[in-house]
Amino acid sequence: MGIVATSTNAPFTAPAERGVGPLLRAWRERRRVSQLELALRAGSSARHISFVETGRSRPSEEMVLRLAEHLEVPVRERNALLLAAGHAPHYAQTPLDDPALDVLRTGLERLIQGYEPYPALVVDARYDVVAANRGIAMLLEGVPESLLAPPLNAMRLTLHPRGLAPRIRNLPEWRGHLLAQMERQIALHRSAPLRALYEEVAAYPVPEYTGDGEPDGPVPHFALPMRIEHDGRTLSFISSISTFNTPLDVTVAELAIETFLPADPATVKYLQSSLD
Repeated sequence: MGIVATSTNAPFTAPAERGVGPLLRAWRERRRVSQLELALRAGSSARHISFVETGRSRPSEEMVLRLAEHLEVPVRERNALLLAAGHAPHYAQTPLDDPALDVLRTGLERLIQGYEPYPALVVDARYDVVAANRGIAMLLEGVPESLLAPPLNAMRLTLHPRGLAPRIRNLPEWRGHLLAQMERQIALHRSAPLRALYEEVAAYPVPEYTGDGEPDGPVPHFALPMRIEHDGRTLSFISSISTFNTPLDVTVAELAIETFLPADPATVKYLQSSLD
């Protein structure tokens, strides 16, 4: 599976009626940082931060970006802060199929292909799959075509009762992990589409596993594994997620690479033999 262009990113909208002050205050409170602490980090004064938050002072573009950096505001939301302050967006939002991102797409494809035979995929901010390797395709064998219609969504595919959910032997634990992950992303990004996806997948009925629920081999104690059935075997994986450092584009900032590392020797052996 290669890179698939998606159009899930909504255009920027400026909450001009609120102004930038309340938005910055909300981010500061979310990060549990005092006005004084933020001022010290940003090389300003608590008085000036107070004036910005109450609307008595209009921050410069440089100040907005500096405060956003110290508050770890996501790139998309930094543009929203700039718009609310009356400035132009600072970060581009390049479509994934734009020729300017050819090198990035090629690099991502090579990266996840190089991870084979182990599963790996790339998702955007709403967990839509933009690239996946043969290891992922193998795990999706038997999933109904209706769930495989683009855009593929990793959370739907995993938690849907006709998706992978009935095959995940430790579904309650893995489902809890995924929902908690989504909750953290919602708190960070304040995304209405992501919230809607969360409410959808959280409402899915949880299939009852009919087997004995016991792992076929030793369970790793260093991280929660996903134990999933495939072709009569139980495979065990540890998940790792990587993002880009210092992104300067909204699209790039919201991409995440998820790799699944085999958690036991039996899974390693099976994957190596099945994709040879």
